[in-house]
Amino acid sequence: MTIEKNKLKDYANKLMFDMNDEEYEILQNEFAIILKHMDLINKIEGISKVKPMTFPFTIEGVNLREDVIKDKISNEEALSNAKEIENGEIKVPKVVV
Repeated sequence: MTIEKNKLKDYANKLMFDMNDEEYEILQNEFAIILKHMDLINKIEGISKVKPMTFPFTIEGVNLREDVIKDKISNEEALSNAKEIENGEIKVPKVVV
């Protein structure tokens, strides 16, 4: 089973990015490898009886505490030491290039 290049291009378009033809071929090859591995896993005897794992180990008796607001400060206090403020929020440097 292979994933067609036009499907990959459609998905890329929906995610608002594009690649060149060579990159699509590499991606097709990667998906082919993944699908082969999935076929191998499906051939394991009794695999359909195994319960899916949602966490790598069992956590028994762990209870998270409820959040309790203690000392609440106003927006003005929170923004008082900020270098730059925009629309009532702290403006931070762009980190995504």
